[in-house]
Parts: sequence; C-alpha cells; structure tokens
Amino acid sequence: MATIKEIAERAGVSRGTVDRVLNGRGSVNAATAALVRDIARQLDYRPNRAGMALAAQRRNLKLGVILFDQGNPFFEDVWKGVSEKETELAGYNCTLLKKSVAFSAQAQAQAMDELDSQGIDGLVISPFDDGRIADRINRLAQRNVPVITANTDIHNSRRLAFVGSDFYRCGQTAAGLLRLITHGPVQAGIVTGSSQVLCHTGRIQGFCDRIASCYPQIRVMETIENGDDDFESYDKTLALLARHPRLNALYFTAAGVYGGCRAIQASGRHDIRVIAYDKIPSTAQLMEQDIISAVICQQPKVQGSRPLQLLFDYLTAGEAPERECYYTAVDVRIRENIR
Repeated sequence: MATIKEIAERAGVSRGTVDRVLNGRGSVNAATAALVRDIARQLDYRPNRAGMALAAQRRNLKLGVILFDQGNPFFEDVWKGVSEKETELAGYNCTLLKKSVAFSAQAQAQAMDELDSQGIDGLVISPFDDGRIADRINRLAQRNVPVITANTDIHNSRRLAFVGSDFYRCGQTAAGLLRLITHGPVQAGIVTGSSQVLCHTGRIQGFCDRIASCYPQIRVMETIENGDDDFESYDKTLALLARHPRLNALYFTAAGVYGGCRAIQASGRHDIRVIAYDKIPSTAQLMEQDIISAVICQQPKVQGSRPLQLLFDYLTAGEAPERECYYTAVDVRIRENIR
C-alpha cells in the first residue's frame, strides 16, 4: 500500500505538504496540490479511515450550502437530502452553513460573500449561469476552497464537480414522450424559468434538437419565462394560449407548473398535453386530474446529499471526485406510478 512518504518523494515535496493536501489542512499551491493528488491516484493511495475521521473532528470543517428558495417544492426535497447528510457529518464535527436564496443572481452572489466571510472550507451551490457567480467560484478555487454545483451547473468556472440530471438527455426524453402521447400535427409551447439557469436551457436544447432531427410533426411555437413563479406562470401561460389558439402541447422545464396548469384550466382548453418535471404534491394532483400527462423526476435528495459527501471526502482524504458529472437517473412518471 502506498504511503505518504512515497507520494512526497515522487512529488518532490515534504511529507507535511502531502499531509496538508490529502487531509485538507492549510494552504498549498494549487499546482502542487493537483500534482500530489494525481500521484496519490496513480499509486492507489488509500487513507486510514480512522485517522481521517479523527482529522476531520479536529479540523472543525464548515461547509456552505446555497440553494434556491425553499418555497419551491422541488428544493424542499433537495434540502431534505442536505439535512440527512448534515446529521451524518455532524459526527465528524463538520458544520453546515445553509442559505436559501431568492431566484436572483444578485441574491446568490451576496449569499456567497456572506458564507465566504464566515470562513467556509467548501461550498455546494445551485448556481445561476452568471459571470458574478463564476468569478466568485473561481476566487474560492484559487484559495483551495472547493465548490460543487448541484441541480444546475455553470459555464466558465473552476467548480470541482456537478451533481444533478443530464439536462440535455432529459429534454430529449421529453420530446420522445410528447411524440408518444400526441397524434398528428403538434403545436407546442415551452414554459421555462430563466435563460440564466443551465438546467432550464439544457432541457430546452435537448427537446428542440430531438424534435428537429426526428419529429417534424412537432413545431415549437414560442418559449416564455416565468421566473419559477406560479403567479407569473399563470399570467404568461394564459397569454401564450391566447396568442396561439391551436397550441395543443406545453412543455414546462422548471417550476411554476401549478400556475401554468391553472391557466390551462381557466382557458377552458381540454386538448392540451402537458409534460413537466418533478414528483411534488401539486404535479401529482394535476396528473390525477389528467392535466399533466407525464413528469420527469431527478432524485432531489441525492442532489442534496451527494455533493456534501464529495466535498467531505475531498477535504478530509484528498479524494477528488472520480468524474466531473454525477448524473441522476432519468425517471419518467405517469398517473399510474406517480405515488
């Protein structure tokens, strides 16, 4: 079994430096830290788990978590995953500093600054795809504070890994579902949350690309944004239906599904097929009322717990994530299996 001494000799650094890298103690040059971890992987280094636990308890790790507002039912389930992992990590003297923020890049940037000022050792975040957020992630990475994104990802950042659904594949799946539940020409509308959230835009891209390549009978008429808000979704969906009286399908890529479906009911339209995301109480109810035809689920509790485990392993044992993206299952539910 490889030892810290062997790793130090190959890397040309002291054993103390290797110990700091593998156990996440103190500041080490980023290039040196990457070299040490690479050599440790090559040698198949396995840390002493008992020692790792003791080191974690002595270190008093603080991990930050920033997710969207808990008023979003989907994120209530993500927070449950966070809470379960929090209970487990408490046994290692690891503390979570949690912030639930509004659907705003500015609010998210402020939350990051507040947690940074409290000396977090790592961060889990559902990021807006915004330069202000990417800059903050990069600054944290420069100081060896790892960041893992959850649920949605971000461009141009040095985040360590991503945990969530494969947005593009989910969009392709939605296109295939729409083909199966419709007949003849289809005029579809897309209701999304924000063009600054990659999971929303990725779901749209996969949906539209699959339609363009395989399903010429389906035509996307318009895409609207609802800010993940049910009231805004109601108003904008109602207006969308008025603009396109032949619309016979709606694809919801984000929250605001309840408000949008209320608009369908208010319009008196009974011919519209609806595909949405997530097994939450309101979507289950709408499926039982035969308003939503199918939903695509994405294991929210896994999105809350796994990023924290990855961070903990990285900070306490120097174990970098085995891959860049940890995709959750693409889980399709219909009325018969929604409960």
